[in-house]
Amino acid sequence: MKIIVLGAGAWGTAVAMSAAQHPAGHAVTLWARDAAQAAQMQTQRQNARYLPGITLPPSITLAHGDFAALWTGADLVIVATPMAALRGMLQALHGCAAPVAWLCKGFEAAPLGVDSSSFGLLAHEIQAQVAPDLIAGVFSGPSFAQEVALGQPTALVAASAHAQVRDALVSAFHSPSVRVYANEDIVGVEVGGAVKNVLAIATGLCDGLALGLNARAALITRGLAEMTRLGLALGARPDTFMGLSGLGDLVLTATGDLSRNRRVGMLLAEGKTLQQAVESLGHVAEGVYSARTVAQRAAALGVDMPITRAVVALLDGQLTPADAVVTLMGRGPASELT
Repeated sequence: MKIIVLGAGAWGTAVAMSAAQHPAGHAVTLWARDAAQAAQMQTQRQNARYLPGITLPPSITLAHGDFAALWTGADLVIVATPMAALRGMLQALHGCAAPVAWLCKGFEAAPLGVDSSSFGLLAHEIQAQVAPDLIAGVFSGPSFAQEVALGQPTALVAASAHAQVRDALVSAFHSPSVRVYANEDIVGVEVGGAVKNVLAIATGLCDGLALGLNARAALITRGLAEMTRLGLALGARPDTFMGLSGLGDLVLTATGDLSRNRRVGMLLAEGKTLQQAVESLGHVAEGVYSARTVAQRAAALGVDMPITRAVVALLDGQLTPADAVVTLMGRGPASELT
């Protein structure tokens, strides 16, 4: 297969490496927005900024600049940009006949000074709005880029309403180290990928305050309930949230030491400001940017998400880490099934 990966961050690089090492011998091109980064990766054969010390397979071709010509004859195009850049990338892919899949997880936040009525969307909703002719879907699931780049065992989900997209993702990535499951429920897969980032900030706060494993388990479990409620309100299937992109991705991001969103919560618990926490990461923590949008979308649908609301208040500086815990623990009794 001819595979184009647009975006040379940690996850885009890892996915390109996984495809390039596939037994089928795919032809993989990794496109970087920054010409200097592309040149550095070509010379050093590693992504020194995002995945230092991990050697790129010799079969990966590096590219930069105008990528319109790259997808000619492509069998699959992967968009590996943050959520904030997805709208522009999909618009730029107008006319692409190949299956397209994005890797980003989150709800789109409105830029400052822009009417938010057309934002707060999941990735597939953005695509329906700006590039409805694309045959597209999402590639998601519990995965840290570093482990995928190192070829460690990983299970992922190829979600799309189009069998052509699901089949292309399976053919591109299913291998001895990566198991790919197909799923038609793109809404559920995207909701799981978006909300788990917000919940991981809460569990990072819990761990940073040394509240114990009981508290962490409670947050993960009640967070899964919040995620499911929002997903069902948006039309997802309930069983998706017990799968890789729901429970699986939540557990990984909420407990793994490589989780950037969990790290944000831990840094806030240490007394760092949000700006200090984000700047120290060197990578995007999508939960920081999508938390408010998740809460707004839930409120518009009448979905109760108390953990998410507490995270938003924490990020906005309206609650201290200790106050956020008091707010959640001080809620009145309720049925577990509501």
